[in-house]
Amino acid sequence: MNKPNTAPFAEWHAPAHWRAVDFISDLHLQAGDPATFDAWQQLLQAQHSQRADALFILGDLFEVWVGDDVLPSTAAPGSRTEADDHRFWRTCAAVLRTYSQHTPVFFMHGNRDFLFGTAALSACGMQGLPDPTVLVFQAQRWLLSHGDALCIDDTDYMRFRAMVRQPDWQRDFLAKPLSEREAIARSLRQQSQAHKAGTTGDPTRWADVDEPTARDWLQRSDCNTLIHGHTHRPAQHDLGKGLQRIVLSDWDLNAQPQRAEVLRLDAQGPHRRLLAPASRHPCRRPV
Repeated sequence: MNKPNTAPFAEWHAPAHWRAVDFISDLHLQAGDPATFDAWQQLLQAQHSQRADALFILGDLFEVWVGDDVLPSTAAPGSRTEADDHRFWRTCAAVLRTYSQHTPVFFMHGNRDFLFGTAALSACGMQGLPDPTVLVFQAQRWLLSHGDALCIDDTDYMRFRAMVRQPDWQRDFLAKPLSEREAIARSLRQQSQAHKAGTTGDPTRWADVDEPTARDWLQRSDCNTLIHGHTHRPAQHDLGKGLQRIVLSDWDLNAQPQRAEVLRLDAQGPHRRLLAPASRHPCRRPV
């Protein structure tokens, strides 16, 4: 069995004065889903007393990202358009930039937005994190990942992932005209939807994290808890020998029941908060 990660684990040490941090993933923000965007914007515009000391976005913030030139500050001359999608990305960047002026935002690539580059990070006021990263917070070590690299049973996806993460592939793709990149992204999205439809659209039938590999990551990183997204199966899993993994919720405000959870980590441990447009006061429940 191939191990997805054999390199030393990156580490990020939180400042000593931090008391709480928030984690979100798999929002899949897109122009055609204003309800989810509104819930996300509500989170970022919460009253100061409700804010954490930092926000960690563990991948798939966006449904798709075809290059940083969709943003005005990074677009090549003559390449800008006024398409709805492009206006939407610029709005998202402005929301993030405003939030990051008072709260640090950390971003980890997902399988949808792996092309989110340094120019876009700068435009949004975010700091990039490698996948995985160890967060040292309140004298504990927490392993953070998007999670897709751990779904090793999905061999077709793992081959695709290895290809598109190659610098040469990314350079060649980003050299294509924006319209061509968008057409390729639409085609890949349609293939993905067809694949999911073949499993009845039920996330419990999709490839899940390989738990022996998750345990291996935790042991090699000297962590007890892995926090990840990707699988759309929010839960807490006991991996034995004091190890566990916490799965973040995806966001979908059009689903029943609505899904828009934030995982907060503080002195009381990890707990989930459900955020919905109908309420400005998130409901809190332990993990």
